[in-house]
Order: sequence, then C-alpha cells, then structure tokens
Amino acid sequence: MDDGTEPNSRSLAMLETPCLILDAAKMRRNIARMAAHIAPFGVSLRPHLKTAKSIAVARAVMASPQGPATVSTLMEAEQFAAGGVRDIIYAVGVAPAKLDRVIALRRQGVDLAIILDTVEQAEAVAAASRAAGLRIPTLIEIDSDGHRGGVGPAEPDRIVAIGRILAGDAELRGVLTHAGESYGSRTPEQLRDWVEIERNAAVSAARTLRAAGLPCPVVSVGSTPTALGAVDMTGVTEVRAGVFVFFDLVMAGIGVCTVDEIALSVLATVVGHQREKGWILIDAGWMAMSQDRGTAKQAIDQGHGVVCDLLGRPYPDLIVSAANQEHGTVTIRPGSNATLPDLAIGDRVRILPNHACSTAAQHGRYHVVEGESDAVQAEWLRFGGW
Repeated sequence: MDDGTEPNSRSLAMLETPCLILDAAKMRRNIARMAAHIAPFGVSLRPHLKTAKSIAVARAVMASPQGPATVSTLMEAEQFAAGGVRDIIYAVGVAPAKLDRVIALRRQGVDLAIILDTVEQAEAVAAASRAAGLRIPTLIEIDSDGHRGGVGPAEPDRIVAIGRILAGDAELRGVLTHAGESYGSRTPEQLRDWVEIERNAAVSAARTLRAAGLPCPVVSVGSTPTALGAVDMTGVTEVRAGVFVFFDLVMAGIGVCTVDEIALSVLATVVGHQREKGWILIDAGWMAMSQDRGTAKQAIDQGHGVVCDLLGRPYPDLIVSAANQEHGTVTIRPGSNATLPDLAIGDRVRILPNHACSTAAQHGRYHVVEGESDAVQAEWLRFGGW
C-alpha cells in the first residue's frame, strides 16, 4: 500500500514558504526514547496518530505496519486502515450516528474499538451490534482528572451498568483514560502526581468491572507527559501517546523534552523589517503556525514559536511574538539582552511550534530533512478531515 512518500532532491531554499519541515533523525530518536522508557514496564505502546496524520510517520512509530494505533477521528481510522493498519482505538466518545462507519471498518477486517462514558451510548452500541450481527469492541472512558469526559472512578454503579450493557450484546474490551491535566505540570513532582492519579483511576475502574464478574482485558492510559514521567505501570496493559514523535515547545516547557529534540518546524521567509521597532516580518502567520499559545502560562512564554536558522539552530531569545493571518512578527524576547540577527529580505528561518498537532494540521505534507542539512530527502503526505 502506498505510504504517501515522494522522493525529493530540493534544498530548503527552493521550497515555497510557509511549509512544514520534519527532521526525521530527531523523530527516530524521539521514538526510540519512548520505546526504551516504557519497555521495562512490560506494557505495549499504542501510539496516537492524530498529530502525524501520515502513513509514513505511522509506520515509523507503530510496532508493526498493522498497529496498534490510536486515532481521534473516523477519517484517521479510515485512512490508516487503507494504509494497512488493522488494530485501532478511536479514542473520542462515540456518537451513535457514526456507528455505521465503525461497522463498515470492522467488516473490512479492521479491529476498530470505540470508547464511551454513558448508558445511552452503550445502549446505542449494543443495538447497533445486534442489528449488524457483530459485537463492537468498546472501552469505558474513565475521568481521571476532571479534564474532559469519562466516568469517575468513584462511580462504580455507573461503570458496572455500562459494562453490563456492553458485555450483553457488544464487547466490553476494557477501560481507557487520559490525564490531560498533566499538561499543566510545572514541576517533576506535579507530573509524577498526575502519572499516579491517571494509573490509579484506570486500575480502580478495571478492578470494579472484574469484581462485578465483567471482563476488562485492556487498561489503557496515556499522554506524552505521563508516559515519559511514569515510574510504575502496575495494572496497566497499554500506553497511548502521540506528540512525543515530534515534541513541541509545550512539552519542553513541561520538562519532558528539550528544545533541541523538537523535530517539527515551519519554514518561513523574511519579507520585511520595522527596524525602529526591532521587528523582522516573516510570511508565516497563524494560518501556518496555528493560534495555539500553549506556552503562555508556562515559565517561559515562547510567543507563537521559537525562531531558528535555516538548519534548525535556535537564535538566542528570538521568538515570533505576534502573528496575523499571513504575517509573523519576529522580535527578541522581552527582557533579553540578545541581539536581533541581521536577516535580509528573502532569508529563510524555521519556527519551532508551541503545539505540534495544531501546527501540523495547517499543512498538507512534511518536507523531510535529516539533521542539520538543507537537503530535502522526501515529501510525506498528510491528511485531514473527519
């Protein structure tokens, strides 16, 4: 199956800007780091592919071309299934109207599992399973931190009620949680606390199901911060994480990576100066970078991104401090004594993103380089949609 890769022999200076750059050497190191970290725990890695949205990247991070994998949209599930992935969790609470697409993928031989957190959803899944003559594998979403959806681990009656409905006509595959509040960690101690809160919530819910005589083969946890912060995975069967493949400035602000490990950047061109204001203008605004300001509440506010030279080496304290739709304003970080670099009209820079997921979503392909090189080795296609 075509993985969406295209050979290339251009240099970065030849590309139309703005465009997305992926350092494949850093990506491989990031993947190897995660694999080495979780290996001693004896759990499997089910990478979240919502950031990548690319067959080529998926094949680099999954344990095999068939998976396992996590997705956040049914479009992702369909695209990755077409690329040969056969073991997928759709990790967003299922809407009953989407069950026909779930069933269609399962009829194609894809082991697609879904998640939910209400009796109403469970009843809809059970009814769809009966009508289709197949059991839809389903995990109960557990709320480990009040961040989003899920059943509270201290709601055993609700967990069991949902579990009994699923075990009757569908397939109760287990429990799943995501400690999104871990993104707010500011110290290693806070992160370790979230790791344990996440694990305890999932393991407690699994224990509730088993005590009621219900199956719970899968206990799924994960985010990049909690996966890399984990010191104990007792009771967990799999870890889900995604942004670790690329990392970003938010992850660096949490402390789970360094700026030098960020594999993704946006290539931009200098298009103007406002010298009396200390501004350099580039042709990458929020349409290229996204408006994500995830570092604003962290110890170091990175504006709309950190500015690097053509080879990806950060300039001292140089950030995109403001962004319009197609313009970025590059300045020295407030309070810094660094000097604005002498960049001429037409020079190229690379911007490290606050949030890899939202930045990558603005682009249709990755221009792949290897380390500190301006040679584009390949182009890897991305997809979007729902």
